[in-house]
Order: sequence, then C-alpha cells, then structure tokens
Amino acid sequence: MLPFDRVVLIFNPNSTGDAQGKAEELQDDLAERIPGVEAALEPTQHAGHATDLARKAASSGRPLVVSVSGDGGYNEVVNGVMEAGNDSVICAVAAAGNANDHRRTTREQPLADAIAEGAVRRIDLLRLAVGGSSPETRYAHSYIGLGLTPVVALDLEKGDKGSLKEMVTVVRAFAKFRPFEIRTAGGALERFDSLVFANIAKMAKVATLTDEDQGTPDDGKFEVVTLKHTAKWRILATAVRAAVAGLGEQPSVSEYEFTTLKPMPIQVDGEVAELPQGATVRVDIARQALQTIV
Repeated sequence: MLPFDRVVLIFNPNSTGDAQGKAEELQDDLAERIPGVEAALEPTQHAGHATDLARKAASSGRPLVVSVSGDGGYNEVVNGVMEAGNDSVICAVAAAGNANDHRRTTREQPLADAIAEGAVRRIDLLRLAVGGSSPETRYAHSYIGLGLTPVVALDLEKGDKGSLKEMVTVVRAFAKFRPFEIRTAGGALERFDSLVFANIAKMAKVATLTDEDQGTPDDGKFEVVTLKHTAKWRILATAVRAAVAGLGEQPSVSEYEFTTLKPMPIQVDGEVAELPQGATVRVDIARQALQTIV
C-alpha cells in the first residue's frame, strides 16, 4: 500500500523552466505506474499562491504534494504543508528551476520511480523565527543565507538567465557588495561578508559548503558557514575553493540567534526577504518535520 492517497502537482505555468510541461509529463507517467491514484494539476496564479495551494491540499487525507519548480517554489510548498499541520502529508520536488539544490543533493532515484515505489524518508527543516514573543516563523528545506547570498540573488532576479549572463550579474553584485554587522546571542558584534545556515552540503549548483557526510538533512543539526569580512580577493578565493574542492568541515549546531543592526536582505531557499533593523532572529532545527519522497 502506498503511503499517500492522491498526488497534487503544483507548478507555475509561466516559469522559464517549462514547469507546466514537466508537470503534465509526470502526471501521465504516474497514470501508467499507479493508475488507481489520482494525480491532479494545480497551476499557481501569483506569487505566494503555491503556499495557499499546498496548505489546502494538505488540510485532509494523506496527499503527496509535489512542487514542480526550483528551490524557491518548493520552499513555498513546504511552508504551506507545515502551516496545515497534517503529519501524514508527504512532499517532493520535481526539478524545474535554475539551481535545484535540494533535489540535486537529496535524490536517490528518479522521482517517478520513487513515487511508484512509495519510497519515503523524514528530513529536518531549518526554522527561521523573526521577532520577540510572537515571532514570524518560516521554514527552509536547504539553507538560509545573509550577506553575499541574497545580494547576488536579488541581482539575478533583476537580470537575464543563462550561464554567461548570470556570471556577469554575479560579478557586478560582488563588486558593489558591502559587509554587514550583527549582534550575536552572547552580545558580541560580528562583521561578515557571508553567513549561511545549511541543511544540505551543496548550494548554487557547484558550491560545496561542507563535507558530504556532515551536511545531511536528517541529523538534527545544521552547518554554520561563515566568512568574516576580508579583502575581496580572499572572498573570491573562498568561492573558488567551494566550487573546486569544497570548504571542508564546518561547525554543526542546533540553533543560532542574533540581532540585526540595520535592515538587511535574507535568502531562504532561493527566496529573498527583508529583515528589519533591531530584529531578533533565531534559526533552529525542526527535527524530522517533513516526510519526503526519495
């Protein structure tokens, strides 16, 4: 018996990665492999709609909610499922985006095979809480980044897609980037060029943030990858090392708290948001919070 009673395929019909075509192809494939299980298409109509669709789908029964998207679209779906509070829901992502970091690093077999087999595991989520006694909470399946990570992402959103154009955009963002300061939970002022909380070992297609056996999404911890403020050539050297050899073992923690000193962007699984000045920010692990197809 399969661990889900239906499949819901959520996609952006206007995506550059032909999400609609991939969703329809997966729907047809599943109709042949598991003919007794309904697979419904749910196109999004606006930004944030994937969260609403996922929450609605997850409100009853044992659905498998598949985001046919990149990491940002999958983030919306995961948050919708978490808001529904139904522990029987299963999530999956069919890669149709730019980076597809989560699918690339957690994949064990082709998605249609895994769905037909009913291969499921539980993974941790990063939980981001912003505010005091009643914080606003958001979940991340892969990483949360401050500094260079969201700055580059914002420029990529404004620019054109394509390897060469993306490279030019990254160089432009890097050239104008300035460091940021935060106050840690212990009261110390820290100045960074980059701060990443990672639940997976790789991000941005090629960057290896930590050892492969360390950056697993089900160990109850996340890795803190820091780059203190330094000369830009050193930042570039670190980026090259991440792409070529990896950054090696990083500190693993179960929580990290800080206060912002100025408004600043933050990137959550590819989606960029704004942190206000003076905000208390806490990142911790939601242990085994999500069932996913592998």
